[in-house]
Amino acid sequence: MAERTVTLTVAQAIVRFLECQFIEIDGTEYRLCGGGFGIFGHGNVTCLGEALADVKDTLPLYRGQNEQGMGFAAAGYAKAWLRRRFMFCTASAGPGTANLLTSAALAHANRLPVLMLCGDTFLTRLPDPVLQQVEHFGNPAFGLNDAFKAVSRYWDRITHPAQVVQSLPAAVGTMLDPADCGPAFIALPQDTQGWTYDYPAELFERRVHHIRSQPADSSEIASAAALLKSSKRPMVIAGGGVQYGDAVAELTAFAEATRIPVVETIAGRANLLNDHPLNAGPIGVTGSDSANSIAENADLVLAVGTRLQDFTTGSWTAFAKDAKFVGLNVARHDAAKHLAATVIGDCKRTLPELQSASGYVAPGEWTSQAQAERAKWNDYVVNNTRVGNRPNSYAQAIGIVNGLCHERDRIVAAAGGLPAEVTANWKTLATGTVDVEFGFSCMGYEIAGAWGARIAQMEREPERDTISFCGDGSYLMMNSDIFSSVLTERKLIVLVLDNGGFAVINKLQNNVGQESFNNLFADTPTATNLVEVDFEAHARAMGAEAETVEHAKDLGEAFKRAQDSEGTYVIVMKVDAHEGWTTEGHTWWEVGTPHVTENANVREKHLEVEAARERQRKGV
Repeated sequence: MAERTVTLTVAQAIVRFLECQFIEIDGTEYRLCGGGFGIFGHGNVTCLGEALADVKDTLPLYRGQNEQGMGFAAAGYAKAWLRRRFMFCTASAGPGTANLLTSAALAHANRLPVLMLCGDTFLTRLPDPVLQQVEHFGNPAFGLNDAFKAVSRYWDRITHPAQVVQSLPAAVGTMLDPADCGPAFIALPQDTQGWTYDYPAELFERRVHHIRSQPADSSEIASAAALLKSSKRPMVIAGGGVQYGDAVAELTAFAEATRIPVVETIAGRANLLNDHPLNAGPIGVTGSDSANSIAENADLVLAVGTRLQDFTTGSWTAFAKDAKFVGLNVARHDAAKHLAATVIGDCKRTLPELQSASGYVAPGEWTSQAQAERAKWNDYVVNNTRVGNRPNSYAQAIGIVNGLCHERDRIVAAAGGLPAEVTANWKTLATGTVDVEFGFSCMGYEIAGAWGARIAQMEREPERDTISFCGDGSYLMMNSDIFSSVLTERKLIVLVLDNGGFAVINKLQNNVGQESFNNLFADTPTATNLVEVDFEAHARAMGAEAETVEHAKDLGEAFKRAQDSEGTYVIVMKVDAHEGWTTEGHTWWEVGTPHVTENANVREKHLEVEAARERQRKGV
């Protein structure tokens, strides 16, 4: 009996394949690909555009304003769905695709599934050099799209229509793999997009996917349990992998059974509720005194679902030099960092096994010490976020929103000072509700990522709000997805907190002994006409409702009006660039400082930085 085939173009086959992929989540089946973000050009409109038009009801295509923003939105969508669903991004050959490079890097650093379907030059090379082609004289096959190899978990170029049979399942498999999850890039030459092939009909049959659950080796669990039993002062670092692994309940149960204090990474914020008695607070450079105090004294660190970024580890100064590490992670690369004893498996099934194997309960005085430290930190946050007779600050804005928002509202922040301020001051009201993008620390994610998160939120919790904290620097860098949110009726609440430039980098500049230079508008030598941006008017010009508040005491009422609004609402408030920063809770962070300088202040600060290096662990 002859195999049934379907004659389709490459573009049509890709789209039909995506349309037939589903995933089961909590007993409900969803289409695996939630749709896509697209800006058309000559490199993708004639073939891929034709194919997408036929499935606009099942794979909705959101028109982007900037390709980088599209990629951020796709990342925000994937985060909101805990990596179980993804969106594709399609861009034209040349600069459209180049604009996605930063987005791919963000998705790669954060281990997020994003599918990029990007135009490419002609495979035949007959019309070369074509519009927007980057030519390499000694390698005609080497082009712009090859740049994505460094920031993709899966990369391919379709040079023959038959490749779709192998490439698309491989790309989907990568994006769903708990250990290797990340962006998949598929280059689509403009001619091969329209070429046809007799595809096996089986490729387009409905398929329901399930995320693989990876058990840990029993010997690794036994070794970790032995280390735990010998510990007097253990701690858990809970990362973003806890949420992606659907293991919040298991983490909570593990902590309650063992009485081990839990600290959270930036990606792991909202693993535990704020008032959980074993939540010792956020750790690291943007952390809390409570968590960092525990880290300094812990003799065993159980790192669960974290890649141990330098902001978590204080550039590896946050821990006692003789502390032992156990890395529990689905990814071997992350589990084995700094000579940790590895437990390679998903935390949902492994945490209960580790607890059972160890039967461990932490000494009461250690748990009490952690709780006492957290109580002191809570008092600090209350005072830090208090609105009084002092300059407006990020912390005040965070505290006001925290006190008024619904527990299931989603909070989004990214680069600059706000990630630190949100991480330190936000009181988690419900698990899985905080997205602080500090894996790649990417300016511009605040609004675009929130738009993608809102698209996801509308699919499950449409009555809740997505709230973006955005600095003026990030707003000026990428704001056009305010218009996207209005255009698609995906409401956002955006707080634009204006401190007159890149204030957090100005603070770093000052902290290492340098004078303010080229970060704040007021300190930019070439800024000869210091006009003020009317952010309110600008947001209104894109169709949003907007207002400006002069003082933090007025922010609460403005936020209530934003909550009551049916559409995107932007609130603008000036904050002080120099005062009002969260000054406590910071570990040392390694930055490069000049070893030779004529500036006495810079020389003094360099010596301070180098002196602190003595605490740095030298593990690999």
